[in-house]
Amino acid sequence: MRPLIEAHELSKRYEDGALALDALSFEVWPGQLYAMLGANGAGKSTTLNLFLDFIQPTSGEARIDGLVVHERPLETKRKVAYVSENVALYPHFTALQNVELFTRLAGRRAPREELAAALDRVGLQSEAHDRRLGGFSKGMRQKTALAIALLKDAPAILLDEPTSGLDPKAGRELTELLGSLRDEGKAILMSTHDVFRAKQVADHVGILRSGRLVAERDREELREVDLETLYVRAMEGDASETAAPAEAAA
Repeated sequence: MRPLIEAHELSKRYEDGALALDALSFEVWPGQLYAMLGANGAGKSTTLNLFLDFIQPTSGEARIDGLVVHERPLETKRKVAYVSENVALYPHFTALQNVELFTRLAGRRAPREELAAALDRVGLQSEAHDRRLGGFSKGMRQKTALAIALLKDAPAILLDEPTSGLDPKAGRELTELLGSLRDEGKAILMSTHDVFRAKQVADHVGILRSGRLVAERDREELREVDLETLYVRAMEGDASETAAPAEAAA
């Protein structure tokens, strides 16, 4: 077995000289959820974009199931389902029509019953299945996009701020869904500002500041730490307070 999602010394410097990502390394194995925490500009979106081959790394590698993304982009995209923060779906299509269209674009034809079951699973009530997305809330659009990701049945899932704009009930439902997908063996990489949900669902949390991974904790360590305090200290640049326990003892 190998990691499904892996960053190896991943760096990105833009043409204007800005260093967006600095030698980032982490692994997400099957059945794990890795949450990237960080302020705007920390490098979270850059990381996701590198895994999606939207941009090219300056150095290092983003790997999906052992394949280097920028070397084999088509193969790696087949193994990834992605849900962006601002979901771009067709407002004049119904939820079912959107799900059917994007599932076909991913190379699958699924019966209506399977499409509806995916919408049910993400918490979109059946009376909304045949409603146009133009009248949906952000949370309902997010659920529709998640259903599309489920139907792709990719081993790796990338989520950009999935709890943004969700009410507490929808946030809880999303947390339960992500836990279920993780238990099914999916590898999930999630960028988020939501410290509470990150601690609740993640197997590993990495805190990014100015493109660098400044703190990282696994599930066992998260039980013993106040993640909000750790995050605030990391954002303030107190490296002595954010080192992992083993590093601090060295």
